[in-house]
Order: sequence, then C-alpha cells, then structure tokens
Amino acid sequence: QVQLVESGGGLVQPGGSLRLSCAASGFVFSWYDMSWYRQAPGQERELVATITRPSTGTSISYADSVKGRFTIFRDNPKAMVHLQMSSLKPEDTAVYYCKADGRPVRGEYWGKGTLVTVSS
Repeated sequence: QVQLVESGGGLVQPGGSLRLSCAASGFVFSWYDMSWYRQAPGQERELVATITRPSTGTSISYADSVKGRFTIFRDNPKAMVHLQMSSLKPEDTAVYYCKADGRPVRGEYWGKGTLVTVSS
C-alpha cells in the first residue's frame, strides 16, 4: 500500500522557520520525482518545489515566491523528502502536500497534507 505521510506543520511567527517532512512507503522511492505543493483556502494548489529522481540528476526547482527561503532535499535510503522553510511570511500559510511522480512509466501519489500557519 502506497503511503505519503507529511509532518512538521504548525503555527510559526513571520520570519520564523519550519521543516516539513514526508515519509514514503509502498514504492521504490528513488524511482520517483518528489514535490511539495501548497494550497491556501479558496486558492488553487501551487507547486512549491521539486527534486527529481537520482537517475535524472536529482535536479531541484523552486517557485519564484520561495526562492532563497525554502530548501528541498531528499534522503533516498530513508525514503524521505523534506522542505526546510525559512523567513516565513503570512502568505506562506497553506496546507502543504507531498507528491511522488514516477511518470511516464509509473504512477503519481499524493499525501494528505500538513497545515502551516504563519501568523503573529
């Protein structure tokens, strides 16, 4: 059974830091690109960061809105991907979702999300 379980969300003050984690199981983690998405209430889900599978170079990309503040990294032996968030802003408030993408050969999977609230 495929599982993606996010953790690390919570309430943080503007300017603060938070680390999100995603634990993967039920599939070969190193065969999948991993991404973090976020969705604020009433808003569209947006891509925050991606780190690709090792076979394609473990390439990293970020949304312009988080460049210089967020860092995505993966631990393939532990089958985990993390999002280190710094200099947080109220507009970062959202539910953050972990996604695994094995296309074109394999499927894609989503976690259930973890809530990040940036507020004073």
